[in-house]
Amino acid sequence: MRVGLLHYNSAMKLKFTKMQGAGNDFVVIDGISQSIDFTPDQWRALADRHFGVGADQLLLVERSTQPGVDFRYRIFNADGGEVEHCGNGARCFVKFVRDTGLTDKRTVRVEVQQGLITLTMRDDGQVSVDMGAPILTASDVPFDASGLAGRREGDDTLWPLDVAGKTTWISVVSMGNPHAVQVVENVDTAPVETDGPLIERHARFPRRVNAGFLQVVDKHQARLRVYERGAGETLACGTGACAAAVAGIRRGLLAAPVAIETHGGTLTIDWDGASGPVIMTGPATTVFEGTIEI
Repeated sequence: MRVGLLHYNSAMKLKFTKMQGAGNDFVVIDGISQSIDFTPDQWRALADRHFGVGADQLLLVERSTQPGVDFRYRIFNADGGEVEHCGNGARCFVKFVRDTGLTDKRTVRVEVQQGLITLTMRDDGQVSVDMGAPILTASDVPFDASGLAGRREGDDTLWPLDVAGKTTWISVVSMGNPHAVQVVENVDTAPVETDGPLIERHARFPRRVNAGFLQVVDKHQARLRVYERGAGETLACGTGACAAAVAGIRRGLLAAPVAIETHGGTLTIDWDGASGPVIMTGPATTVFEGTIEI
């Protein structure tokens, strides 16, 4: 489907594609065939659900700056800030570059802010993303653990976080972006709306953090809600699902492969529990294409 949207008092006509992966929705922009150099205010305007296109995040496709790498992948949150990674967006990214003829490869190597990822379009239409190995050292997430007494659970170290006057025990994981994962009895009643913003901006996370609320169903199934940094709660978070699976496996609560159920759909996460890469598989869907003056 194609639509045309106009934003008054604007100068540039921008082509875009609206996409979603497990309900996590994106505005995807080809920055190769059109010149893109937006301010944070312009990114926020695009993401606005009333006056713009509306999206959790905005994805920009650019030429890679590295030899042997197919593309550069940049991600902007709805608040206009650029972030390191987005797993659901990565799946939409590879579908976009194939559908628009930017590549005919089924597997592409993509440059992100903090490294490289590999994306593969499968025969069944699902997309698998090699998300790389998780970062598990607290200071590298980054998380300031100074003065805290962590406790061991399985292979993981849980850290006490003061949230609204109570202690919340969290796992800290980076999938190229920071995550704080806590285990809850029921995600439907978990305090995502109240505690999520407090965790996101907690002083111990110098770059802020994505707050994950994980419910373990059995060894291979879990449910997840994520309050995303700069976006609020979304229907799904790919890096959040990866971080939650890693935390659950390290704590001995989960075993790969893990089916992570989100409000927007199910993501399958595979990890060897050691130093190998996390592999995420899930859907990617084009919703519509359009133009907007911005």
